[in-house]
Amino acid sequence: MTRRNDSAGRAGRRRFLAGSAALGAVSLAGCTGLIGSEDDDSSIGQIGSGREGRDPPGGTSMEEMPDLEGELTVYSGRGKLLVDELLGYIDDLYDDFTVVPRYDDGSTLVNQILNEGQGTNADVFYTVDAGGLGTLADEGRTRELPADLLDLVREEFRTDRWIGTSGRARTVPYNTDAFSADDVPDDVMAFPEFDADLGWAPSYPSCQGFVTAMRLLEGPEATREWLEGVVDAGIRDYPDEFAICQAIANGEIDAGFTNHYYVQRVLDGSPDAPIDTAFTNGDAGAVFDVAGAAVLDAADDPELAANFVRHLLSAEAQEYFAVETFEYPLIPEVDPVGDLPTIDELDVPDLDLSQLSDLEPTIDLMREVGIDT
Repeated sequence: MTRRNDSAGRAGRRRFLAGSAALGAVSLAGCTGLIGSEDDDSSIGQIGSGREGRDPPGGTSMEEMPDLEGELTVYSGRGKLLVDELLGYIDDLYDDFTVVPRYDDGSTLVNQILNEGQGTNADVFYTVDAGGLGTLADEGRTRELPADLLDLVREEFRTDRWIGTSGRARTVPYNTDAFSADDVPDDVMAFPEFDADLGWAPSYPSCQGFVTAMRLLEGPEATREWLEGVVDAGIRDYPDEFAICQAIANGEIDAGFTNHYYVQRVLDGSPDAPIDTAFTNGDAGAVFDVAGAAVLDAADDPELAANFVRHLLSAEAQEYFAVETFEYPLIPEVDPVGDLPTIDELDVPDLDLSQLSDLEPTIDLMREVGIDT
């Protein structure tokens, strides 16, 4: 195996790690605009936001990780426009390594893997939440990961058969012209009584996961009462959570329920927008979910697959997740973008993240209340 070491490769590595070198000028029209269009020829190190003033990332560089050699098929429930640049970078780093990504909705890929059985082409499943990973693990379709790989992240963000690679926190974005941080309730169950114009995206998977967490933590009857309360209070529906944050910044509504990174995406395009992030404490409004990866039981080369997953927890990849997708890095040596608490400072509930895949009772409950999902 020969690692790429020509001048172009070294320049690419420098650009990738140059966290403080440049602030990209990307216009965000929504989630799919995060890292530019497919014909955007900018390097990874020059796309996105959050680079100004950042030191090079800590953690373990890809240079210090085992070389990758062979061909690997990755079924990716993460969108192409979010992670294809990163996967391509890892591919280009090694002369004798090829990664073949297949992109689709995460739940679709879970079903595909289950239907394909041992004939699946997938070596690695990489997806946006713990639910799909947990489903495959429960079905016996994932391999045990090496202990030294598992040790890279905290134990609540992995099992022995899948590992988180980046994280997202549920938050309450709010309009700073309407409220201060102290005005926003720190108990999610108090929001039906909160005197504010609220927004949510009830058909959006992250919102349904949020309600699922509430059902698991508070019980179905308390969740029904909460849903009825916010509906009666006039909560407004939006197609996705980025649209909610745009509406908050535009003064259309006062606050809403979203993942944390949508606030950062709005601020990336409009740094002075009147929007900030509030957090609830220890409840469904404070769930911290992870994107992550698993090595499948049918993988042709399990060691290669595990080492590829290891690369997703490298210094370079974790910095990428921070400054390009605005997620929480899961290694402690890399900080998130924005004025955010660290993972240690978040008051997250005690919840098995894999249970968030149990959406059917949640959707039934929301529909019974009259919510269009």
